Amino acid sequence: MEQQDTICAVSTPPGRGAISVLRISGPNAFAVMDTLFHFAGGKNKLAAQPSHTIHFGHIVENGHLIDEVLVSVFKAPRSYTGEDLLEVSCHGAPYIQQKILELMINAGARLAEPGEFTLRAFLNGKIDLSQAEAVADLIASNSAASHRVAIHQMRGGFSRELKQLRDRLVEFTSLVELELDFSEEEVEFANRTQLKTLVTHIRDVTGRLADSFSIGNVIRNGVPVAIVGKPNVGKSTLLNALLQEDRAIVSEIAGTTRDAIEDIVALGGLLFRFIDTAGIRETSDFIETLGIRKTYQKIEEASVVILLVDAADTVEVIRGSYRHILEQTGNGNRRVVMVINKCDRQDRKTLDKKFGGSFPACLRPEDRMMLLSARNREQVHRLAGMLVDFIKKDMQEESGEVVTNVRHYEALRRTSKALDRVLDNLDRNLPGDLLAQDIREALHYLGQITGEITTDEILGNIFSRFCIGK
Repeated sequence: MEQQDTICAVSTPPGRGAISVLRISGPNAFAVMDTLFHFAGGKNKLAAQPSHTIHFGHIVENGHLIDEVLVSVFKAPRSYTGEDLLEVSCHGAPYIQQKILELMINAGARLAEPGEFTLRAFLNGKIDLSQAEAVADLIASNSAASHRVAIHQMRGGFSRELKQLRDRLVEFTSLVELELDFSEEEVEFANRTQLKTLVTHIRDVTGRLADSFSIGNVIRNGVPVAIVGKPNVGKSTLLNALLQEDRAIVSEIAGTTRDAIEDIVALGGLLFRFIDTAGIRETSDFIETLGIRKTYQKIEEASVVILLVDAADTVEVIRGSYRHILEQTGNGNRRVVMVINKCDRQDRKTLDKKFGGSFPACLRPEDRMMLLSARNREQVHRLAGMLVDFIKKDMQEESGEVVTNVRHYEALRRTSKALDRVLDNLDRNLPGDLLAQDIREALHYLGQITGEITTDEILGNIFSRFCIGK
């Protein structure tokens, strides 16, 4: 992308609305707009107006009025892009938007590429690369949690701390490499004890951030919750109750669901991705067998498994279903919520006798059990609250910063590995050239997060996913 060009774009979503906003940024932004915009109050040029001011006037073509608009003036370097930038607020008719855009292009601007305004902000030092990525995350945020994380990262987040730690490590690296110039004298400029303390601290920080990705990923993409159980226990009914809409087909015929059905809903400020799966049973039906196989795949992907059982089943059958699910999850980190369904068909005394007393003792401490009626939607709100509490508890345990970006996660993971090698080499008292090699690798990956070290390929991959006009 050529930074000497003046770029323009419609920054509001396509379609009809009350107002629309167009952006123009670059060295000739004022020259372009001064050919199109006529002040209503008799002022002369937009270029002569103070930065951060708004002006009312008209967009005119060959003496014909196109629209009455407001133009916001932002002069370099005090703008989003760091360049001269103007924003035109016009009426939201698609014709008006496209006509003003056409006039800007005819006057010397070009249409912006996806994310080019934010790319220029990065290249001009207004934001670092992780902040630029947070802009896209903020636009895409669809829950209170993802919005909160994106805002925090856009304001600097953990990148500021990483940059400071990287700068300190650069100082030590310079001293270690300086030693190589005096190798015959066997002098030591970099204090090995101080270096080890710093490397240990950075390794702990990057390791903690990398570990937070498990939480950050579900915040960004939604918490995967698999609803599993035998056929005809009410899995599709429960999905519909949680979504509060008839998303899945409900039938008394066992094996109705042959494939996984997914949908997303926001609960308690978090995004949940509920997955209705095929009923688990022995079957000779080839298609149903494929569905059951996919059920086990979804169990592997899930953060929480809802095991749905029929209140009419025996205690032995229900415990067997629970043990089977634990075997499928490998007794790992996934929490299991055993949901006793169809409780509306049983009397309270029977339920208390069957599922009270010692029954919950068969569950792991981290798992839960509850009784409900998915058909009548009784206690479904309690189940939703329980799921929210699970994830919020994990978020509280994962104190501090949260990483939601897979690129950051990979860079942090590789940084930690390089720093582990540095610590190992320090313990073995290896020479400075070997130390310097691994330190440079750690610096490289740390720099990739903030954009201090990057390539055109990485930038193109990041900014191509932005919308045009941002």
